[in-house]
Amino acid sequence: MAAMAAAAQTVAAGALLGSQGFGLANSRFAGAQFGVKGVSNGSRLSCRTTYTIPKSRQGLLEEAEKRWEAALESPLAGVQFTNDEFADALSKYDFSFEIGDMVKGVVFKSDYNGALIDIGAKAPAYLPMGEACIHKLRSVEEVGLYPGTEEEFVVIKDDDDNGRMILSLRKIQYDLCWERCAQMLADDVVVRGTILSHNSGGFVVDVEGLRGFVPFSQVSARGAQSNPEELLNKEIPLKFLEVDEERTRLVLSNRKATFAENQSAFGIGSVVVGTVQTVKPYGAFIDIGGVSGLLHISQISHDRLTTVETVLSPGDKLKVMILSQDKDRGRISLSTKKLEPTPGDMLRNPQLVYEKADEMAKTFRQRVAQAEAAARAEELRLQQEAGFGVRNDFSTVDDSLGIDSLGSLGLPVE
Repeated sequence: MAAMAAAAQTVAAGALLGSQGFGLANSRFAGAQFGVKGVSNGSRLSCRTTYTIPKSRQGLLEEAEKRWEAALESPLAGVQFTNDEFADALSKYDFSFEIGDMVKGVVFKSDYNGALIDIGAKAPAYLPMGEACIHKLRSVEEVGLYPGTEEEFVVIKDDDDNGRMILSLRKIQYDLCWERCAQMLADDVVVRGTILSHNSGGFVVDVEGLRGFVPFSQVSARGAQSNPEELLNKEIPLKFLEVDEERTRLVLSNRKATFAENQSAFGIGSVVVGTVQTVKPYGAFIDIGGVSGLLHISQISHDRLTTVETVLSPGDKLKVMILSQDKDRGRISLSTKKLEPTPGDMLRNPQLVYEKADEMAKTFRQRVAQAEAAARAEELRLQQEAGFGVRNDFSTVDDSLGIDSLGSLGLPVE
């Protein structure tokens, strides 16, 4: 009985002390009110405890308010370094950037206006949508700029209205495009460009991400100047004529590019089928596979011809022979005169000229080959004679100058 009485006293003491008496001060029963009722049946003591838990929302609000007040009173409580130590740590890092600097950064937020870039500075930098690419975008994600993506940028503005540095990818791409175009000019390569618009002088084209200009005189298609709308939005082959980044000047030629693409089919003496495009007093322009060649009036027939219109009209199909090429200017000279079996056939019976064209062209090429071989042999002979007669030539020159007489007059001779 004494033991049970002692236990009852202990429970009663715990009830009077509340939750702390039971070691629940740090549990979810903290702040609970306990009530104890003991019942004895002679051998056992039963204790019944009732408790009330405060509302959890109210407890959290009170706890948050206490911590807020504590933070206001001692904001650095628990921090292991002082303000001076923190400032000293920051001073060891150089966060100064200038316009034109290349910086590496990580995208940590993007939207339809641009992206925020972490470049290691105290504040994030900003990449506007218009500076994300040389092409128009709807989102920076179209060029692969997702949160977490690391990329290299260039600083184009050190401080905007919000105190942020402005970055650009467009300028980097723009500079690379100019470098690539300059290299392709040096390599004399053919590129593809899309015609965007036209003005009084020629076409504006999109080539390698830049805007270039193609004069009408450098377009191989006849009628481009009179009907420029027909070529809008079409892709054409181009070669660079001038690349000047400082003056933002990019001039190209469609004529040279088309010539280069078809050069293998335009060998001297080759016979090609063409269509008369336009007729002029001095000759006719013939379209031969996208390239315009000139059939001069003097190369139409051996017989004298006063007007081209009496023989050729726009739209006529004919066979012509490649007479010469001007690679630099992208021009081709044509001839039907060399294809005539007998002089004047082009005026009397042009169909016979077209039937015998391949045979006559073969004969022409053979004569050209023979003439070239003879020219090389003559050149070699002259070189050999010049090599064997060097001493005699010099002695003749000396006598003609009268060097011996100069010495007899007491003048220095070297």
